[in-house]
Amino acid sequence: MQKLARAGMMTLGVFSPRWAGRIAFELWRRPLARGRVRDAEREIHEAARVEVVDGIATYAWGDGRRPVLLVHGWRSRASRYASFITRLLELGYSPISYDGPGHGDTTVAMGTILDHQRIITALAAKHGTFEGIIAHSLGVPFALYAARGVAPAARFVSISGFGDFGYVVDKFGAELGLRTAVKNRLRREIEGRLFDGDPEIWTKFSVSRGNADLLVIHNDVDDVVDPAQVAVLLAGYGPRARHSAKTGLGHSRILSDPAVIEEAVTFLTGNVSKRSDVAEGLDLSA
Repeated sequence: MQKLARAGMMTLGVFSPRWAGRIAFELWRRPLARGRVRDAEREIHEAARVEVVDGIATYAWGDGRRPVLLVHGWRSRASRYASFITRLLELGYSPISYDGPGHGDTTVAMGTILDHQRIITALAAKHGTFEGIIAHSLGVPFALYAARGVAPAARFVSISGFGDFGYVVDKFGAELGLRTAVKNRLRREIEGRLFDGDPEIWTKFSVSRGNADLLVIHNDVDDVVDPAQVAVLLAGYGPRARHSAKTGLGHSRILSDPAVIEEAVTFLTGNVSKRSDVAEGLDLSA
């Protein structure tokens, strides 16, 4: 499917960047495939207290004390955090999550970063202030934006995430082989059809200086999110951010790695140093 779409978009982009941009927008706003609950996740998934509000499937575990929010990424779902949830429950936390619009068991169509902000705000109102937030991939900019004011948390863990909101277009464009003119048209389509024509969204929704301690966990080879985004996150977030580099885990397997889980959860408990790595001069190519 992706190969066919790539060939078609490359051809159309030569003759009509405008139409190619419009079609790219329709492809961009649809994940095409919904993640299913895997066998290893089923026990935790079925143990959740499930509530569907306005088509959004939300999940809660634990006794309600010390809530921790988990935000999944593109073509993923809340159950991908099964190993995190197990560990958090062992330590007395109450994990909270949801399937984003267009994903998992949520029935409403793809939304925007503002829809995720509303969902996260509603979860914070229901479950109380989050002691921590863990986000993966596309969930990172969504959760970081929500955490700026409406859903603050003392500590935030970014896993395989990115800080430049425009990266979603750059990555999508690279996958489909979009010409620069088509990518620019796609940006205009996103601005006009989803954000009332606001050209500032690329800055507004990118990472900005935060008030929580931030741990950035990223693999040194990631074929989905360029490790160079680590420097963007660190520089944009400020001195309360630190980086933990990983090797050999890729973009998705990193979520089930026991060492990553333990490090992230330990960071949420506040039992680690608050030392910040300096983005300047950080070698991300090793």
